[in-house]
Amino acid sequence: MENNNNELAERKAGLSRKTNETDITLSLGVDGSGVVELETDVPFLNHMLDLFAKHGQFDLSVQARGDIDIDDHHTVEDIGICLGQALREALGDKKGIKRYASVFIPMDEALAQVVIDISNRPHFEYRAEYPSQQVGSFSTELVQEFLWKFALEARITLHVIVHYGSNTHHMIETVFKALGRALDEATLIDPRVKGVPSTKGVL
Repeated sequence: MENNNNELAERKAGLSRKTNETDITLSLGVDGSGVVELETDVPFLNHMLDLFAKHGQFDLSVQARGDIDIDDHHTVEDIGICLGQALREALGDKKGIKRYASVFIPMDEALAQVVIDISNRPHFEYRAEYPSQQVGSFSTELVQEFLWKFALEARITLHVIVHYGSNTHHMIETVFKALGRALDEATLIDPRVKGVPSTKGVL
C-alpha cells in the first residue's frame, strides 16, 4: 500500500484465519464510506463493529464462525487479531499519515476517550469499570480481549478510558465509536507530512 509523494493509494487489505476454534474471513478498506457486511456468531460484537466502521468511515467485511458452544472468547479474540493485521497491512509504510488522535465520545450518561499512536510499537492501556458483567449474552471482559489483540496485531499504541457511565451497553458503545473516529483521524493523510511522521524516519 505505497503512498509516494503523499498521494493516496488504495489502502485496503483482506485475510483469512482458520484454526480449530474459529474460521474468519475479513477485509478492511481504510478510505471507505462505512460500507459494512458482518456475519459472526456474536450479535453484540456485530453491533460494535458496525458502529466502529461507520463512525470511522471504514469499509469492513467480516464472516466469522467459532466455537460459541464453549463461549464467545475465541471468536471475539480472533476477529480482533484479524482486524489488527488487516489495518497494519492496509496502512503499508504509513507515509503521510497524521499518526496521532484523541477522541471523546458521549452517549447519554456515558463518556469514553480513545487515544491512538500508529507507532509500530504495540501497547495497550485500558481503564474501564462496567456496572454489569454481561450485556445480553456478551461478557464485558471480552471488550478488553478484543482491543488488546487488535492493538497488538496492528502494532499501535492504544489507550482506552471509560470516564463514567451507568449503562454498560452505552459505555461499551462509546468505546467502539471513539475507536472508529480516532483511527479515522490518525490514518488521514496530511499533505504537510513528508514521508513518515517520525524523527526516526521510520514507523
